[in-house]
Amino acid sequence: MRVAEYSADAVPGAAPAGPRFGFRWTIVALLFGATTVGYVDRQVMGILAPTIARELHWTETDYATVVSCFTAAYGLGMLFMGRFMDRVGVRLGFVAAVGTWSLAAMSHALARTVAGFSVARAFLGLGEAGNFPGSVKAVAEWFPRKERAFAVGLFNAGTNVGVVAAAVLVPWVTLALGWRWAFVVTGSLDLVWLAVWIAVYRDPAVHRRVKPAELAYIRSDPAEPPGMVPWRSLLRYRQTWYYAVGKAMTDPAWFFYLFWLPKFLDTRFGVKLTGLALPLVVIYLSADFGSIAGGWLSTTLIKRGWTISRGRKTTMFACALLVPPTALLAPTAATMWAAVGLVSVAAAAHQGWSTNLLTSPSDLFPRQAVASANGIGGAAGMAAAFVFQKYTGAILDATHGDYRPVFLVLGFAYLTALGVIHLLSPRLEPARLPAA
Repeated sequence: MRVAEYSADAVPGAAPAGPRFGFRWTIVALLFGATTVGYVDRQVMGILAPTIARELHWTETDYATVVSCFTAAYGLGMLFMGRFMDRVGVRLGFVAAVGTWSLAAMSHALARTVAGFSVARAFLGLGEAGNFPGSVKAVAEWFPRKERAFAVGLFNAGTNVGVVAAAVLVPWVTLALGWRWAFVVTGSLDLVWLAVWIAVYRDPAVHRRVKPAELAYIRSDPAEPPGMVPWRSLLRYRQTWYYAVGKAMTDPAWFFYLFWLPKFLDTRFGVKLTGLALPLVVIYLSADFGSIAGGWLSTTLIKRGWTISRGRKTTMFACALLVPPTALLAPTAATMWAAVGLVSVAAAAHQGWSTNLLTSPSDLFPRQAVASANGIGGAAGMAAAFVFQKYTGAILDATHGDYRPVFLVLGFAYLTALGVIHLLSPRLEPARLPAA
């Protein structure tokens, strides 16, 4: 039986310098675009939540049901989409994923009940489940390990740009045409991206825009054995659980920011639809900075000779330290802008953390297993987020909108998660997987 063995910590000094600029950064731009349009679609519901809830007379529990359907479907979809991406490749995989979520996004315009919105959110989640497994796999195919965290940080910044774009676009469309048209307009943006993807993306080995020097740099890591890795075998390795536990303990925080922040600002400070744009722009531009800075910091440390384990975990520890004071103070802030400033720091810290956690499947697994491992971890994160969203709705209904218990849980999630995942993989050793 062949075993996939390679040393992640040997990488920093192993790769040649390579071209500083190359076509691989165009691929990152495409992945950034996919993440951006996906998050525009994802965020429309959060921005319109106060408006729709008032018009359709939803309780907090009703809203929690709608958004948790997205989360449950997203988590389930990641299990299958990760494997699908590993089997068919990211080019075809993205065609299927983006096509699905575009139609699902626009279908929200037809919904009239909690059940109707729940079905639309579920199909949106199934389609969007392909984005991160596919994007991380594409980065693994186009970048050597020492550059991957920075590349992941760049495309992951699309999460925040998407939210900012939605914060600007959705109120404008809603005021001009009605809230149902906001779903149609934003969902149609995906089809534009899809046309560009089909025209541009190819495997680096056959892409005519990739020069020999850049291809040599992309392939400069130690060789990996060919063949698919049995999916179920991934569950036997602590490297899989390193990623899954990290996602399960911190993904709920990010989905709280996405789906509940507009309601928090509305409940706590009376911020309505027309006033949401600027606070959300500030929060998610800060998160963008955190995403890029987190990837840059670990990449810089690794290029200076730190091991991948030390570089990644040092960056994650720095991010984790920023969360408790900001998350605990935000729900009792005296003014809206004080709360926005505190949440901005917490969101930036989350994205710096997330960039390094998202990179870990490509550190720990061979390319042919990266998307599958990402899907398993993503499913664990979504399962936890599903439970947390139900908890959030129930707590807010019971306490008449008191967000302090929710922020308390978020405050200590990251330091706790880092302790657990360090015990699971103290040195981030790559998994030794049997090849099929």
